Amino acid sequence: MLRSDTPFTVTGPPRAPRQMLADQSYSGHASVHDDDMAASLGLSGAPIEGPTHFSQFEPLLASMWGERWFSHGCISAHFLNMVVEGEEVQATVTSPGPASPIVRIDATKIDGTPVLTGTASIAEGDSIDHGTTALSARVAKHKANPPPQLHILDQLAVGQQGAEIDIVPAAFDHNYGAMYPFTLAQKLEAITELVSWFTPEEGSDSPWGAAVVPYEMYSVLANSGSGKSGFVTRQPSVGLFIDLEVRALGTPILVGREYRVEREIVALGESRRTESYWVSNNLIDTTTNEPAANVLLHSGVFKDSYPNYPTD
Repeated sequence: MLRSDTPFTVTGPPRAPRQMLADQSYSGHASVHDDDMAASLGLSGAPIEGPTHFSQFEPLLASMWGERWFSHGCISAHFLNMVVEGEEVQATVTSPGPASPIVRIDATKIDGTPVLTGTASIAEGDSIDHGTTALSARVAKHKANPPPQLHILDQLAVGQQGAEIDIVPAAFDHNYGAMYPFTLAQKLEAITELVSWFTPEEGSDSPWGAAVVPYEMYSVLANSGSGKSGFVTRQPSVGLFIDLEVRALGTPILVGREYRVEREIVALGESRRTESYWVSNNLIDTTTNEPAANVLLHSGVFKDSYPNYPTD
């Protein structure tokens, strides 16, 4: 038997995630997931959406923390390199010991190229607190050091809240629109790791009496109606996910429920290639009027995608 402080590492099998955003569009133009758009930005191919990789961690973390992973789990990741369809990825979890409520996560391509790094954690007891996650320091740095001037995101401000009420269903047959042109059922057909509780056949056997939505879909629910937010980015400009943290707040997102999305900009940032903004998305179960999940999304826009971006 392992001691409670015995470090260990578990690695999942190689998987080849599927591209499901080739037809994505927003603000009247194709996204970075389109081959031609990706090429115009100097990328080697159209990247697969970063949250897709979260599903490779789900069986590993559920084996450690059981059903509580789906109701009190948090996955917090910084994306490092893009993956194109056909490339294989492996997920690794590194723990300081079986009793630890937080572990390191890494995903790499078969050739060793890092894809993402971060933490996964489980809230203990009646708490929904996860302490210091991988993104805590990153968002704190941007809060403390706001960019002096933005050109694409100059109409955004910290503390700005979503302009409209956004209600989104968690349903197998709901198409999530131009931003996410697929259904949950289609996602489950392509998902890298299919947990039985995700499916319509076995979801009713879950401890919550309904199918559980995979963590990789939480950002879809949070972001599919982002056009209602009023968070204006100057166009044409092309975006990408830089960081993503998803946490369940005592219950999973469940199929058959509707969720109200409450949004707030919590930080702004800038790098050599991008301007960026952090949005905290609270998903409120409209049946119980209780928060079910929080999705912290750090989105960037490529400076090179905006015509005549200032070079000084």
